[in-house]
Amino acid sequence: MYRQRFNSMQALRFKHFTRRSYALFSCIGREVLICTLSVATLTYAKADGVSTKPVHQTAAADTLGHEEVKLDEVLVTGSRAPLTALQSAKIVSVITRDDIQRAEAASVNDLLKLATGVDVRQRGGFGVQTDISINGGTFDQITILLNGVNISSPQTGHNAADFPVSLSDIERIEVLEGASARVFGSSAFNGAINIVTRPDRESCVRLSAEGGSFGSFGGDFGVSLLTGSVSQKLSGGYTQSDGGTKNSDFKRRRAYYTGSYTSRYADLVWQAGLSSQDYGASTFYSAKFDNQWEATRRIITSAQADIKPFGDERFVITPQAYWHRDVDHYQLTRGKEGAKNGENYHRTDVYGASLNAHATWLLGKTAVGMDIRKEHILSTAYGDLLPENEWKDIHGTDRRYDHRGDRTNTSLFLEHNVILGGFTLSAGVLANRNTGLDGDFRFYPGVDLSYRPNEMWKFYASWNKALRVPTYTDLYTSNSVQQGDTGLRPERTSTFKAGTRFRTRGVEAVVSGFYSKGNDIIDWVYETEESRKYHAMNIGKLDNMGYSVDATLNMTELLPGSFVTRIKAGYARIHQRHTTEQPVYRSLYALEYLRHKATFQLDHRIWSRLSASWAVRWQERMNHYEPYTKVDCKLQWTAPTYSLYVKADNITNHRYYDLGGVRQPGLWIMAGGSVKIGL
Repeated sequence: MYRQRFNSMQALRFKHFTRRSYALFSCIGREVLICTLSVATLTYAKADGVSTKPVHQTAAADTLGHEEVKLDEVLVTGSRAPLTALQSAKIVSVITRDDIQRAEAASVNDLLKLATGVDVRQRGGFGVQTDISINGGTFDQITILLNGVNISSPQTGHNAADFPVSLSDIERIEVLEGASARVFGSSAFNGAINIVTRPDRESCVRLSAEGGSFGSFGGDFGVSLLTGSVSQKLSGGYTQSDGGTKNSDFKRRRAYYTGSYTSRYADLVWQAGLSSQDYGASTFYSAKFDNQWEATRRIITSAQADIKPFGDERFVITPQAYWHRDVDHYQLTRGKEGAKNGENYHRTDVYGASLNAHATWLLGKTAVGMDIRKEHILSTAYGDLLPENEWKDIHGTDRRYDHRGDRTNTSLFLEHNVILGGFTLSAGVLANRNTGLDGDFRFYPGVDLSYRPNEMWKFYASWNKALRVPTYTDLYTSNSVQQGDTGLRPERTSTFKAGTRFRTRGVEAVVSGFYSKGNDIIDWVYETEESRKYHAMNIGKLDNMGYSVDATLNMTELLPGSFVTRIKAGYARIHQRHTTEQPVYRSLYALEYLRHKATFQLDHRIWSRLSASWAVRWQERMNHYEPYTKVDCKLQWTAPTYSLYVKADNITNHRYYDLGGVRQPGLWIMAGGSVKIGL
C-alpha cells in the first residue's frame, strides 16, 4: 500500500570531515551518504593518488595493522579490468610515498635498488644511465610506464629510466614481476614498472634545493592549482655534478606538466614532460674506450579518458593517445665528431592509441581492448639506408639522418575475471602482430589465481606467456666494439609464479617463487676467447628460477612509543640454466644475473621531528663480479611545511663494480631541504 511520507529526509553529501564542536548537529534529520574513493594504477593509473593508510572492516580491526597494510580498496594492476588489492590475483610490490620520503635516494633508480626482485645496474650517479631488470632478465625485457602510459623506447632499454619527473613528483612506484603481455602488450616480457605521480590536495608552491660531494647541486620547483573539478601541476628541476669518477660528469634538466578533470560521466587525465641530459659516459659501452660521451633528450605527451555512460563503474570506455620522442647523440671518443670516429645520432618517435572497455555483470568483469603503436627511427646508423634525396638534416650539426626504420605493433586483448568470495580467477589472451616480424598474429595467453581463506592469508598462482621483438640497437649496431644482427629472432618466454602473503597487526610478509622458461634469448656476447667485438645473438634456451622473501615489522603498532618505527628485510635468490648450440665465451647482460640479493632497512626516531633511515644492500652477481655490501643513511627533520635532510650514500666508501669496467663512486654526501607554500 502506498503511504505518503511526511518526514522525508534531505540527503547530505560531504567531501571531508570537520572537527568543529557543532559538526555532529549538521547530520540531525538527514540521510548521510558516505562513499569510498578508489584509484586505478598501472593500466588505469591517474595522477590522483590516495593515502596508503588502511580502511578495514570491523571484523578485521583486531588482527590487521593500521600503518603498513595496503588499502584493500585501492585498484591495482595485474588485469585488464580494474580489481581491488583484495580481489587481485597477482602480487604487486609498491614503493609508497612514505618509502620515498624515508629513503636515501637521489633518483627513481636508487629506490628500485631496494625492491627485492629488481636488479639495478647503475652506470653513474643520480641515475643518469641505468639498466633496470626483473627476476634475472635484461634491461630490454621490461615495460616502463608513467601514469599507465608506456614510455619504453624501441631504440634501446639503456635510456628507459630517463624520467621527466623527480622524486618529489612521485606518489608511488609499482612493480609487477613476471611476463605480463596480456596486460601491457608484448614488451612486458619479464614484468613492468609504473611511476605514479602525486597530486597535491591544495593549491601550493613547492621549492627544494640540495648540494654536496663532487660538485653536485640542484633544485626543483612545483606549482599546483586546484579549481573546482580541474587539477593541474607544473614542475621542473636542474642537477649537475662532477660525477665522482673519471669522465662521469653530467647536467640534467627536466619539466613536467599534468592535469585532470573529474565529473560523473567522464574523468580526463593528460600529461607532458621533457627531460634533457648530457653526461660523460666513461666506459659505459666498452671498457676499451674510457672517454665516451652521450646526450639524450626526451619528450612525452599523453591524454586519457574514462567514459562512464551510466554514471558509474558498470561499464567504462577508456580511450588513450600518446606520443614520445627520444633523441640520442653519442660519441665513442668525447669531442671527436664524424661517423668514422664513432659518433652517431638517433631520433625515435613512438605514436600510440588504444581503446579499452570493461563491464561488470552477473558472471564477473570482462575487458576487451586494442592498441596500435607505431615505432619510427631516423638515424645515422640504425635502420635501412635511405636514398640520398630522403636524408634529413640534423638540427645543430652538418650531419644528416640517412637511415630509417619503421614498424607497427597491433595488439588485441580479451580477458574475463571471476570473483567468488575469497577466490579470484583472471584469464585472458593477447593477439599481437608486428610488421617487424612476418606480419602474422601470435597469441599469448595467461591465467592468474588467488585465494583468501581469511583476513590474514592470501595465496597466488599464475602462468603467462610473452614475446619481445629486438630493439633497433640489437638489429643494427655496427662499430669497432659491437655488431648487431638483422636476422635476430624475437625472444619468447613462459613464466610460472606462485606465492603467499601473510598480514596481521604490525606484520606483513610475502614469499614467492618463479620459473621463467625462455627461448631465443638475445644477448651481446664474445663468441670465443679471441673475440674483440660483442655480437648480438640468440643464445638459445635460458631458464630463470628463483624465490624471494620480504618481511616488514611496523614497530609503532607492535610496540606503541617504540624508538624504532619500522624494520624491513628482503632476500632473493636466482639460478639460471642455459643451453645453446651457439658458442658463448662471455656474456655482457643476460648471463650476468644477481645470484643473491639481500636488503635491510631500519627507520627510527632521534628527537622531536628528527629521524633517521638506514639501508643496507648486499648482492652477488655472476660472471666474475665480486660481492659487495653498500650502506646508506638519511637524517631528516620533518615539519608540516618544510623539511631538512642530510644523506650519505655508500658510507663505508666501498669502491665496487656492478657493470663492466664502470667503477662506482665512494662516499657521497648531500644536504638539502624543501618548503611548501600555500596559495
